Amino acid sequence: MLSQNQSQRQQMRILPKQIQLLNIFHLNTLQLEQKIMDEINENPLLEELPSDDVIVAEKNAKDAVQDYMGYEEYCHDDIPDYKLEHKNYFTGDNIPERPIATSVDFREELKQQFREENPDDANPELADYVIDSLSDCGLLEQTLSDLATSISFSFHKWFETEELEELLVRVQNLGPAGIGARNLRECFLLQLRHMNQKRPDVRKAITILEDFYSELQSCNMEKIKNSTNLEDDELKIVVQLIASLQTRPVSAMSNSADNGTVIPDFIITETGEGLEVSLFRSRSASLYINNSWKETVHENEQNKSGNAHAAQYIKSKLQSAQWFVNAIQERESNMLKVMRCILHHQEIYFQTGNMMDLKPMILKDIAEKTNLDISTISRIASNKYASTPFGILLLKKLFSEGLATQDGEKVSNRVIQQTIKEIVINEDKKNPYTDKQITAMLADKGFNVARRTVAKYREQLHIPVAQQRSRWPEMTESATEDVSSMNDQLS
Repeated sequence: MLSQNQSQRQQMRILPKQIQLLNIFHLNTLQLEQKIMDEINENPLLEELPSDDVIVAEKNAKDAVQDYMGYEEYCHDDIPDYKLEHKNYFTGDNIPERPIATSVDFREELKQQFREENPDDANPELADYVIDSLSDCGLLEQTLSDLATSISFSFHKWFETEELEELLVRVQNLGPAGIGARNLRECFLLQLRHMNQKRPDVRKAITILEDFYSELQSCNMEKIKNSTNLEDDELKIVVQLIASLQTRPVSAMSNSADNGTVIPDFIITETGEGLEVSLFRSRSASLYINNSWKETVHENEQNKSGNAHAAQYIKSKLQSAQWFVNAIQERESNMLKVMRCILHHQEIYFQTGNMMDLKPMILKDIAEKTNLDISTISRIASNKYASTPFGILLLKKLFSEGLATQDGEKVSNRVIQQTIKEIVINEDKKNPYTDKQITAMLADKGFNVARRTVAKYREQLHIPVAQQRSRWPEMTESATEDVSSMNDQLS
């Protein structure tokens, strides 16, 4: 039997515009620039003021004296052409003095390395041919027999495969590690042989790749473990080392400049009155809506004549442009509000730059002080960098849980992680401390930490257990060296 019931309930929904606003909060400086360019290209009503460099260039172009105003001046002008030729390419006097960025192909760098390491080579052109035969990722995709045939036709001289094998070995000794490899297995082996082979994990990884590569491909870990006499934890470390190797030797080198360059979103400067926060670049002031299109929308609303679809399209674009400009303004105001709150909370840390001065801070603390939602704080803090007097740091790394000391004071868990790392570095390598002993040593320093918490922090620092540290002291030293200090983790 059908029946109807009338009920009243309250439900909260997130509007699509709010989701778009949160996505804009999440963007960093470079992503925001791309977002603004896409919005300007899609919306004809949205425009951007030119930057100072463009304004100066246009002013110089307008103020520049015209060389020839007419045919008579051109015929009777006695200035040689070579004195005016450069003016066809540069509009200002200072532009030729600006440095121009150049990029060098990795093959040219390899050729230069080969000549430096093999100055007595009688035929360096042969090595150049082999280097030019590498793919864009630095691998040799064709066989040596095919390469020998092509080289023989090019040099009008027959070359055996054995000659190219010896030459390829010398090319593979160049940097970056893995260059010139013919397959993935050889690429991994070349990278491992460039590492410190005294490390037991490196030696075991080379053995697995040389003798048990097919088992590794088929994930037959039981056979590898029995054949190499490795424990489960030791095999896990070796497999993680192999998984961390590069599959393309040139990809990391070609993108190193881009990956190493960080454009900060905030600038923190030290003045006589204290620390001040500013945005790296404010974009809300440079965006505006075209007035002529805005007047067209108002005229269409008053007259209500013409194409209704075109009028509705222009009106929707006007609303979208207004919302986007307001969203950028709200993003910048909230970013400054959040960063000033973080700076006030971590004032001592920003003054000293010492990780031990870092206070525990979670998203909820900043949300309560700024009257913003936790999701807004999370998106503003995520993927953002700040330029400080002591370097560039990732904003998300400032947030950490707090642990109470014996004095009742709360400290950041990063302080405890740094203390654990220092204990492991200074321990006796032949008789390392267990997690229980580290827990007791932390208690002596005033930190009430459970043994399970110590084990968790030790794993986060990539430090093996005491048994492995005693068996593989070389790997322990390497692990503690690879784990950067907490200030480096923040940056």
